[in-house]
Amino acid sequence: MVIKGLVFDMDGLLFDSERIVQRSWNAAGDDLGYPDIGGHIYHTVGFNRARREIYFKGVYGEDFPHDEFQEKAAVHFLEIVNREGMPVKPGARELLSFAKDQGLRLGVATSSSSDYAADNLKNAGLYDYFDGFIYGNMVTRSKPDKEIYEKACRIIGVDPKEAVALEDAPSGIASAYAAGLRPVMVPDLVKPDEETLKKVWLVRTSLLEVIPDLAACLEKRDAEICDK
Repeated sequence: MVIKGLVFDMDGLLFDSERIVQRSWNAAGDDLGYPDIGGHIYHTVGFNRARREIYFKGVYGEDFPHDEFQEKAAVHFLEIVNREGMPVKPGARELLSFAKDQGLRLGVATSSSSDYAADNLKNAGLYDYFDGFIYGNMVTRSKPDKEIYEKACRIIGVDPKEAVALEDAPSGIASAYAAGLRPVMVPDLVKPDEETLKKVWLVRTSLLEVIPDLAACLEKRDAEICDK
């Protein structure tokens, strides 16, 4: 196995943001008369804005005020982040530093919009680790489609077969697998089902746990893991 690059999802992987999203959705739903709407995040992790709109209108009907809901949710999200901060996931900085020290190319493949994602990465001091970014508004088909990972590999100049994808959700794992990357899942809100487990290379409980696996493969000293 040759590893020349890593491609990272963002929300739920680099940042503990999905729970904040869920709280902001509940608050926006309460404003608009849709109680407990945050529970739908378990079905929409990895969706971009367009695909979420299709989902919500499928659940609540074509009259669902998606744009107003998104605007209110964004306000509540910023209020929470300004009050409590945006937590970086354990091991994120350590894994990024290790990968840069190893000379790996690093990319981001997130369903989030460019402004939101770039601001969060810059505010956390993570932006400069990366060599390229593909955001949700830069693709026509969201995860689980393979488009975002194919583009991410192109933008960092790495063949998908020589890249590892880091993801927290089944839709992202399916996207990376379809694009030919080797997916590693670090579950957040959604745990892997049997179909997802068929597509993953590794499942780990934190990004910190991924470092020894990468080190073993880069140093060619653990065929059991690296040739899996």
